[in-house]
Amino acid sequence: MSVIDKTRPAPHAEAAPEPRLTDEHGRRIRVWELAWRYLLLLAVLALTVGPFLWQLSTSLKGPTEDIFSSPPRFLPEHPTLHNYERVADTIPVWDYVLNSLKVATANVVTNCAGSALAGYALARLRYRGRRAATLAFILAMLVPVEGIVIAQFTTMRELGLNNTLIGVVLPGSIGAMNVLLMRNAFLNLPYEIEEAAFVDGANVWQRFTRIALPAVKGTLAVVAIFSFMGAWDDFLWPLIVLSDPSRFTLTIGLNYLHGTFANDERLVAAGTVIAVAPLIVLFACLQRYFFRGVGEGAVKG
Repeated sequence: MSVIDKTRPAPHAEAAPEPRLTDEHGRRIRVWELAWRYLLLLAVLALTVGPFLWQLSTSLKGPTEDIFSSPPRFLPEHPTLHNYERVADTIPVWDYVLNSLKVATANVVTNCAGSALAGYALARLRYRGRRAATLAFILAMLVPVEGIVIAQFTTMRELGLNNTLIGVVLPGSIGAMNVLLMRNAFLNLPYEIEEAAFVDGANVWQRFTRIALPAVKGTLAVVAIFSFMGAWDDFLWPLIVLSDPSRFTLTIGLNYLHGTFANDERLVAAGTVIAVAPLIVLFACLQRYFFRGVGEGAVKG
């Protein structure tokens, strides 16, 4: 018969570890720091998304609702799409959308193709003057558009491309920033893979199309988004080149809408939503590749 030692204290159950808040690097975060981060993110969200949501709300309000009430009312009492119908009746907005879509699509194709080819040449090919060519692209980013717009207009006039959509596309067909993004994306790829393909007999074009280009799809998505947004939102250059109203892009058409109906904020808000909607759809479709491409095309130290 065993004797139980009652003088020894019973072992206590191990206390459950206290929950710890850590960041992505494993460092401990205080609760007030986490709360401050979320408050800052909410403030940035309100500043960036708030104006668009207000324009969307204004575009859905009927003519009897006061959009300047105090305090302001965000949600419309009786939502209506009548303002969008009025925009289409006032200006040929869908023709302007089609013209902008043509310009933006051509800009995306030329930038993706040209930037990929130029970026690969700067990153992988060995030739005399490669550093000078890279420096030229960097210096091109420092030149303001307003400083060369007269020279561009003169060039388009000499080529007979004034008042054409080709004249709108041509100056921005390949952006220096996009070329540098593609160059850095190709530099981040392991060169050993291409060396193995070279040993197997692949030429430069095959290495570019079958190995390098599929590995930088994320950066191509970034270039596509930036190119589309730049062409879709451009106002100064189409205003200078185009004179025929049937060739106007959406930004110019909406400017005439605002100038004619400056007091009708509902109509202007509806036109603004029509202009922003394609950009939101594009980013929603490519956001998975966009965030991956930012890391691919980061500038190497």
